[in-house]
Amino acid sequence: MELNMHKLLLITAWALMAMPTYANEPAINTVSVSHTAIEGIGEETGVMRRDPSDIIQVDGVYYVWYSKGKISPGYDATVWYATSEDGHKWTEKGIALAKGEPGSWEGASVFTPNILVAEDRYWLFYTGTSREFGKGFNPDSKIGIAVSDSPDGPWDRLETNPALKNSDDPADFDSHLVDDACLLTREGKYWFYYKGRQLGKGPGQTQMGLAIADKPQGPYVRNEGNPVIPGNHEVLVWPQGKGVAAMIGTTGPKEITNSVLYAEDGVHFSKTHNVKNGPWAGGVYRPEAFTQSGNGELPKWGVEIGRAKGKLPFIKRFDVTE
Repeated sequence: MELNMHKLLLITAWALMAMPTYANEPAINTVSVSHTAIEGIGEETGVMRRDPSDIIQVDGVYYVWYSKGKISPGYDATVWYATSEDGHKWTEKGIALAKGEPGSWEGASVFTPNILVAEDRYWLFYTGTSREFGKGFNPDSKIGIAVSDSPDGPWDRLETNPALKNSDDPADFDSHLVDDACLLTREGKYWFYYKGRQLGKGPGQTQMGLAIADKPQGPYVRNEGNPVIPGNHEVLVWPQGKGVAAMIGTTGPKEITNSVLYAEDGVHFSKTHNVKNGPWAGGVYRPEAFTQSGNGELPKWGVEIGRAKGKLPFIKRFDVTE
């Protein structure tokens, strides 16, 4: 009996030593997000504002672009913009981009804008659709670019638009549509993250891709390893140190939802943080987005889509703490 007990103790000790230890591995921290109302582009009866861009600062003034219309979805919208000195009180400045010519790829709606600052100019990326919103609606969105010498416009659409369209290969993750551009300058090139959906898939199966160009106007070439993130319905990325980080919302595989992912190479992402009360379709202030400084860090604040029962979407602010 004593011999058997001795053997059992030895086997147990050996098994414990053989088990992997995680004591020296970094813990998964939590990012907490708080949400507050803002003035100027907040809740307004009969007005829809949604899909805010990332925020830039020019001569001490913050700029944001967004979709504006009269229905809840962004599929009957134009692109507007607003400015602020403190990120809380905003002044709506007017329309930045109207719908395209009737019947064109952007004739029914232009929405979900984002901004790139490069070569001393401003490049407004936006989504367009040719189909009118209504019963049986099925979006056919593509992404275009307009350029200006000033963040206040006027904006000139590129003749090469659309800059990114859905893939012609039905097997690709973005063969149905592309949407939601988010831009970084990295390694001397322009990195264009976006979301896509495959033919036959639903919104809950949206994934994130990447395309890269040598010039801000393109041509943008898809990354061969797309999709780079197997989920996420909003595209929110920023430079973080040497790499790229992304905040993931509620759409996608369970192991990555409500999290921050990081990729030193900008392509192969892994989880670094959990996110509590994350933003909905947020855009953030990313002062290092186009600098290639290597000093990028977790954004501290941004704006997002606000929701209230019985109300059209509006813009609100969120703040981030780690």
